Amino acid sequence: MTILALLALALALLPAVLALANLLALRGTPPGAPPPDGLVSILIPARNEAANIRPTLAAALASTGVPIEVIVADDHSTDGTAAIVEEIAARDPRLRLVAVPPLPPGWTGKNHACHVLGEAATGRFLLFIDADVRLAPHGAASLAVAASRAALVSGVPRQVTGSLGERLTVPMINFLLLGYLPIPLMRRLGNPGLGAACGQLVMVQAEAYRRVGGHGAIRASLHDGVRLPRIFRRAGLATDLVAASPLATCRMYTDFSQAWAGFSKNAHEGLATPRALPVWTLLLGGGHVLPLLLVIAALMGAGESGGGDAMIAGAALALSLGTRVAITLFTREDPWTILLHPLTVALALALQWNALLRPAQAGVATWKGRTYPAG
Repeated sequence: MTILALLALALALLPAVLALANLLALRGTPPGAPPPDGLVSILIPARNEAANIRPTLAAALASTGVPIEVIVADDHSTDGTAAIVEEIAARDPRLRLVAVPPLPPGWTGKNHACHVLGEAATGRFLLFIDADVRLAPHGAASLAVAASRAALVSGVPRQVTGSLGERLTVPMINFLLLGYLPIPLMRRLGNPGLGAACGQLVMVQAEAYRRVGGHGAIRASLHDGVRLPRIFRRAGLATDLVAASPLATCRMYTDFSQAWAGFSKNAHEGLATPRALPVWTLLLGGGHVLPLLLVIAALMGAGESGGGDAMIAGAALALSLGTRVAITLFTREDPWTILLHPLTVALALALQWNALLRPAQAGVATWKGRTYPAG
């Protein structure tokens, strides 16, 4: 048990150190300068988003500090999405609705809609947001300041979780990003593998976006948050991450089944690959699930080495939960999710293994009524 306890401690220490460096780097982002001159195009792909689109548009149109245009791409919605947008556009000339043409072979739906939006936009900066993202009034202006220093800027909006199922799944976004991506190193090196973004909130310099091919360069991908910044970096362009919880909010899903399906759809472009997932299972399972199991075993008297092993396992568990506390408080997520952390990690690994071993049943590459070739 001693070896397992020491392994758990080492694996819990890694994200603790990375999270500390990352939170200091994000907290130390240069103070906001006056927003650069130029129009910001707020671009929203929408497919059957009647339940979301009205408050999303109200928030976008309330943006301050920069001139804006808002364009919604209606991607063959069968609900009232288009009618709602047209109703609001009749009262505000800054808002436009464009219809997405039929999906061409080889494209995924969101990338095609974003490509259409990029062609329709006239701004110096293009801010792509999902239809469930609510921008803060200063959000677009703050991102424009950051995008004057890097060709692509992204961040994770404050994640709103209302149900137990959401609280068990959604917090993994920030935990993986802030616990395992070395942001200071990402800012210093141009390695494409260090590129990362959150597809819910991405601002790009329009000229750079078009130069690298925009979403057309990742047309077959379901994971624009991974693929798009790597395209920029391969072209020698800088990408960056900012603390976005003050800039926007998002409620991705409303229950466990939605969250499970949503995270499964692009798992094959993230952790769920034959080479990556065993490594991630060791890192995540060993650093955040194993400590709790060892502590439980020690409390039940299953350990053979006495209190020393229990203390090491307890230290690993404290490190794991402490890292989660720091990330949760920094990102303004629901603090009640912290105690669920070992179960959250276990569920995330179960989802990834399910997506790898049972892709068809898991719904890999299936979303919004469309199924694409996986891989």
